[in-house]
Amino acid sequence: MTQKSKALVVFSGGADSTICLHWALNKFSTVEAITFDYGQRHKIEIEAAMNICKANDIPQKIVEINSFAQLGDNALMNNSIEIDASKKDELPNTFVPGRNLIFLTMAAAWAYNRGLSEIVTGVCQTDFSGYPDCREETINALEKSISLGMDHEFQLHTPLMFITKAESIQMAHELSAFESLALSHTCYEGISPPCGQCPSCELRQRGFDEAGFDDPIFLNSK
Repeated sequence: MTQKSKALVVFSGGADSTICLHWALNKFSTVEAITFDYGQRHKIEIEAAMNICKANDIPQKIVEINSFAQLGDNALMNNSIEIDASKKDELPNTFVPGRNLIFLTMAAAWAYNRGLSEIVTGVCQTDFSGYPDCREETINALEKSISLGMDHEFQLHTPLMFITKAESIQMAHELSAFESLALSHTCYEGISPPCGQCPSCELRQRGFDEAGFDDPIFLNSK
């Protein structure tokens, strides 16, 4: 088995990372997952990630990072802050500065120790939020930096980078990922069934509607 046959997926338990997990399963013969507990509003997404990994027999590493809240308040980590994505000329208050940069650097450190060179992440430049750490330019620069900094050639794979949410749902269908998507969690409110009203729920539903599929998460909701 060659190095190219092994991959590590940065896995949150959300829809995008679930699709990327199945993309990796289709592309690589050995897949592992790493999930970050960074003080997010709801632990349900970590539970979702664990359930999906278990269902697909994927080894999973959960890493606790408790420093984000010390660096600044944020709607993704503080239930008392109302999520606001309405300001078109500003980043939504769900943006966590440095999150993807830190996640991918730590994933690379774990991959290095596991003998893995391929890292898969669900960042998407066409995503509604426009997070700067989801851009191809950022990912390319980080790939070069971690490769130089660890003296190890990493490749950061971004299967969803330039596709729409509807196209990602179509990809999920082609990859037979719907059973896993039924276990995923996207809702900012951290409830099941999902609220259907928050920006994340609206984006997910729009993707399924435009792709012409029913969201399997409602079949799995209690």
